[in-house]
Amino acid sequence: MARRSWFVAAFVALLGLAVGGVLFAQMEAGERGILPLDSSGTLEIDGIHVDVGGKDAQSARYSGWRIAQRQGFKMLWAKSHGLPIAQAPSLTDSQLDDIVSSIIVDRERIGPNRYIADLGVLFDRARAGQLLGIPGVSERSQPMVLIPVIVTAGTETSVELRNPWQRAWAEFRTSQSPIDYVRVSGLGADPLLINADQARRPGRNWWRNILDLYGAADILIAEVRIHRAYPGGPAKAQFIGRHGPDGDIVGGFTLTAPNSAAIPQMMAQGVRQMDQLFTAAFNAGALRRDPTLNLPPPPPPPEQPPAEHVPVRYQVQVVTPNAVTYNSALAHLRAVPGVDLVQQVNIGIGDTSYFYVTYRGEPGTLRSILMSRGWGIDISGGLIKMYVPRPAPPPQQQPSSNTTQPAQNKVGAAAGPKAESLVQ
Repeated sequence: MARRSWFVAAFVALLGLAVGGVLFAQMEAGERGILPLDSSGTLEIDGIHVDVGGKDAQSARYSGWRIAQRQGFKMLWAKSHGLPIAQAPSLTDSQLDDIVSSIIVDRERIGPNRYIADLGVLFDRARAGQLLGIPGVSERSQPMVLIPVIVTAGTETSVELRNPWQRAWAEFRTSQSPIDYVRVSGLGADPLLINADQARRPGRNWWRNILDLYGAADILIAEVRIHRAYPGGPAKAQFIGRHGPDGDIVGGFTLTAPNSAAIPQMMAQGVRQMDQLFTAAFNAGALRRDPTLNLPPPPPPPEQPPAEHVPVRYQVQVVTPNAVTYNSALAHLRAVPGVDLVQQVNIGIGDTSYFYVTYRGEPGTLRSILMSRGWGIDISGGLIKMYVPRPAPPPQQQPSSNTTQPAQNKVGAAAGPKAESLVQ
């Protein structure tokens, strides 16, 4: 029996170590966690296509980047001022070198003496803002935690594993967006707190904890559903934007990719269009915080009991012609609500008796109670006089008229014969 108990204990311990190892492996997996790019100090212009030649590949590439800087600044100026690109000023290459932070290469083809590429330009916000005459984005939304959800092959994933949808959001530069995104990296406890299942939970208490932990005020859910014709072949993606703890649909769109290699580019385009979708909803006033995310108001304070009256000591004079009146006065005083103490001072049967009464309440209430019990009451300051009111005299009877006697005689006369007949 002892050997069997030892075996069961060892089995339970090994099982616990195995489960703990699995959980540890899930938390420490290296296939998750993409840090979002910090673009708070830059201004971005993308979609610049260059096709330039040169004496060699390096010269052609350098010329292409120069052209991208010039076009990028004009596009940024036109976008900032809302004017045509033709009206944008031209800067020298040395001035552009001072305000350009980096060149983004989306796609490029390099030949022996030709350079073809799709480029983007990042401008330093502080330096470019002085030349543009704008400080940047003036109005932004309240911080909103972003949950990217990708559905592929019937499986929903958010930040639990690395995926092209989360990577596209991590690489998206949000400096010029009016939406203040709070993007999670997927490291640490992120997969346990923010995942695909959390996007469908309506519980407000849990949402409040998440928003407080990440310093956000609202929720945005960017969902994409990918349908592949066959592995490696064309793919169709349906993008859906949701808002709030209940996942209210903001809008959606559909994009396609010719093959699996083009899916990252499709995801990057989907992020840009999703940001435009959220921006349009924000400008229209549709991204309002759900009031149920606010903490419920505290319960009202308990009702305070009415303030107790300070006990007041009264001297009571009672006219007591007999012992019955004295005892009745003493009993009625003791029975009044609010009377704490009745102290007998002087017993004057046939004269006036005195009491000390300690009472909590209004003098008018004491007077009304005693008067309802048949006493006459006079209150003057701290002195109360009690007495038995004199009864009202009975009404006087009017003298009888002379017509009463004949009526009696008539009755007696009428009754006489009948009595005589009874005797007979």
